[in-house]
Amino acid sequence: MIRLRPLLVATGLLALWQAICLATAVPPYILPDPWRVARTLWTRLDLVLAHAATTALEILLGLLLGTLLGAASALLLAASRRARIWVLPVLVVSQALPVFALAPLLVLWLGYGLPSKVAMAVLIIYFPVTAAFHDGLRRTPQGWLELARVMGARPAAILWRVRVPAALPAFGSGLRVAAAVAPIGAVVGEWVGSSAGLGYLMLHANARMQTDLLFASLLVLCLMALLLWQAVDRLLRCLVVWPSEPLHPA
Repeated sequence: MIRLRPLLVATGLLALWQAICLATAVPPYILPDPWRVARTLWTRLDLVLAHAATTALEILLGLLLGTLLGAASALLLAASRRARIWVLPVLVVSQALPVFALAPLLVLWLGYGLPSKVAMAVLIIYFPVTAAFHDGLRRTPQGWLELARVMGARPAAILWRVRVPAALPAFGSGLRVAAAVAPIGAVVGEWVGSSAGLGYLMLHANARMQTDLLFASLLVLCLMALLLWQAVDRLLRCLVVWPSEPLHPA
């Protein structure tokens, strides 16, 4: 039953979408029905998949680089008091800046190609990973730290052998958030300026009133985001030992 729930939810949403189209008789250039979108996706699948491959590469590179940079920053903050004094306020202040407003600058500095889209994804991914991992490092049980000190462990050994393993569940939570928001950065970068990608395709389809193609591209983007989140979730469940959770009824 649990495995059927996503299918039931998707079927219900499609039925609601179809019902709205039938009840309101809305023109297809404003809201196409699911069948029209499915037919467009099938007939123009090669075009959509070609642009989806570009967006997928941007998302994966952004997720990889953002995760590495965020993890390294969290370790630096945990290991160095001076870094916490100087770097942590800068990280917090940086979140007051609208990340989307930086997209035109990134395109101007890095061009219309892959680097500007990856940089946009990194900017969105970086802070959730850094904040979650750093919070996990700070919340290491005090008893574990005291036991390590009593046994003569050095600060570096305490960090890598005690604090990092204890912070892995928090790091996993940040990585899940990063996987969910990574497509946003790539697509926003494509909207500002690009020559390929699902964001580029949606923007041009909207300008030409090809709403069915826009919805088909959006559907593929949603499927990519769901698959990425599922892949990250399954990987984390295999690699990270999670605290036991109370069982909930199905």
